[in-house]
Amino acid sequence: VQLQASGGGLVQPGGSLRLSCAASRSLFVINAMGWYRQAPGKQRELVATIISGGTTDYLDSVKGRFTISRDNAENTVYLQMNSLKPEDTALYYCNAAPTAAIQAMGGGYFGQGTQVTVSS
Repeated sequence: VQLQASGGGLVQPGGSLRLSCAASRSLFVINAMGWYRQAPGKQRELVATIISGGTTDYLDSVKGRFTISRDNAENTVYLQMNSLKPEDTALYYCNAAPTAAIQAMGGGYFGQGTQVTVSS
C-alpha cells in the first residue's frame, strides 16, 4: 500500500489544519488507518486510529481537539486538527495496518511525512 500525506504547514497556536492521506489501495480492504507523529528528539507516537467499522481512538493529549475520519469511497483518511498547540509540532505520518493492534505496535505501512509546525 502506498500512502500520500498532505496538508501540513505552519499555523499559529489555536489554529487548525486538516491532513489528508490518499491510499493506493481501496480502504474497504484496509482495517486500521491512523496517524503517527514524531517530534525532533522524541519517539514516534500514535495520534489517532480509525478502524473499518468507524471506531476511533486518540492519544490523550489530542482528545477533543483532533478528529480522524475515513472516506472509503475516496480511499482517503483525514485528520482534522483544531486548537493546535506548539507541542503538536511534529512530522505526521499516515499508517495503514491489518489490525489496530498491529498499528499500535508500529506495524503496517507508512507514507512519507507531512510537517506540522505550530508557532507564533
